[in-house]
Amino acid sequence: MAPSRGWPGPAGGQVGAMDPPTMWRATTVQACGLWPFAAGSGAPMSGVPLGQHIHTGATVCGDPLSWFTRARYISNPSLFMLGMPGLGKSTLINRMLIGLSATGVVPLVLGDLKPDYADTVRALGGQVISIGRGMGGINLLDPGAMGAAALKIGGNAGQALEAEAHGRVLNMVAALITIVRGRAMDDHEQAVLSAVLHHLRERTPPGRAPLLPDVLKVLDEAPDRVRAVTLDRGDEARYRDAVDPLHRSILGILDGPLGDTFASETSTRVNPNAPAVCIDISRIGEADTQLTAAAMLAAWSDGLGSVAASHALADAGLTPRRWFFTVLDELWRPLRAATGIVDRIDALTRLNRTLGLGDAKITHTLKDAESLGTEADKAKARGFVERAGMVVCAGLPKAEMQDLGQIVGLSQREIELVSSWSSPPGWAMQGEREEPPGRGRFLIKVGGRPGIPIRVSITDTERHLHDTNTRWVQNNHPDTHVANPAAGTAPAAGPVPPAGGGVESVPAPGPDWRKA
Repeated sequence: MAPSRGWPGPAGGQVGAMDPPTMWRATTVQACGLWPFAAGSGAPMSGVPLGQHIHTGATVCGDPLSWFTRARYISNPSLFMLGMPGLGKSTLINRMLIGLSATGVVPLVLGDLKPDYADTVRALGGQVISIGRGMGGINLLDPGAMGAAALKIGGNAGQALEAEAHGRVLNMVAALITIVRGRAMDDHEQAVLSAVLHHLRERTPPGRAPLLPDVLKVLDEAPDRVRAVTLDRGDEARYRDAVDPLHRSILGILDGPLGDTFASETSTRVNPNAPAVCIDISRIGEADTQLTAAAMLAAWSDGLGSVAASHALADAGLTPRRWFFTVLDELWRPLRAATGIVDRIDALTRLNRTLGLGDAKITHTLKDAESLGTEADKAKARGFVERAGMVVCAGLPKAEMQDLGQIVGLSQREIELVSSWSSPPGWAMQGEREEPPGRGRFLIKVGGRPGIPIRVSITDTERHLHDTNTRWVQNNHPDTHVANPAAGTAPAAGPVPPAGGGVESVPAPGPDWRKA
């Protein structure tokens, strides 16, 4: 028998190295004649196809809901992602949104800050709601989907859902007052506000929701139900002393920087039957922290209220059961905006299993939590990583990886691998563009298991849907020119866009997994 590389010696035909075999990828239907396969893959195959294993080339699939419900790899349907900017974090989450939507899961982006996901939601046939100064508002007193579901269900279950909707509205107004004041409301003020909301609900005709200015009218009218919780004992001065601080805070909301957004009817309600929902708050400036915090809280309250209404209708047998997947990108911004958001996210990470809700939280480093105002808030933020079912790392500095290793148990080899992805690209020669070495590379950690390093290649469709650098690409305006000292003026080519057309991706688009 001939040796594997041919016969040695003159005219023997021995080759110096064997060419690697060609790799083919196909579904089990297309490749059924090759079964059983000679070699299997140790990579997980349950969930959305994410990319290829860096070392073996095997396809890696996964998402928080599939790994919780079907594969049961994790005990909490949540994902926490960390990585330096521009390495593809939101591109990977966009792929999960598309894949999960194809299985019937409803993606909810409750506060898109850039926006990164609005185009994807539109392509999925979903609903995009824009909130900002002069372009959309939210009525905090509107029970929304929960109120409509309570009327439809009726009976004791409907009354229980109505009471929950009342509590959600009360907490939302209290959170808005906390943002304006910079401190929490007093206990007696919350009792007054609850009595006012009950009074408004009883006297407001069906089909209409009260507005925040109506709260001021009730405080001025001083009905018996409201006076009873102030313990004024018939003394007008005691009543005014009890309600005036609340009155002033609501006036501060209506006449201050938040009034245009929260003083009128809800411009667009969340459609509970939409295949995907994105609440776009990217028009709010980064420096406008009060409005950002208020819009984020309102978006989460409205969105999670729709989730609760959907499950209540399903429990009553009126609609089919639906699962939801929420995305909170740029986590550092809402965390710094207000204390109430930290508490709300903290509650979500503890209760998402019971809510039928998976979630993904994305930020840059663990140090984002250190910028919070109180030690209690810092501890809550650090708990997001500890409770996450999946932790996904893009490129991070070595010191950051060592800190993360104390929480999720990283080996030294994994720390060095991910740290190498945070290195900058080399100095490009002759104007050639070079991508960062870590773009599109991720390490997936689950509990004490060894990490799964993957490389993500995106399709042309994904590339067009998700471009986080559109402001760095020149438009086609005819008046755009640039001065050329050597030859007068010439049309500008515009700023050189980042590698990959400004999309967080690896250089070459891979095969479309939906056609595989």
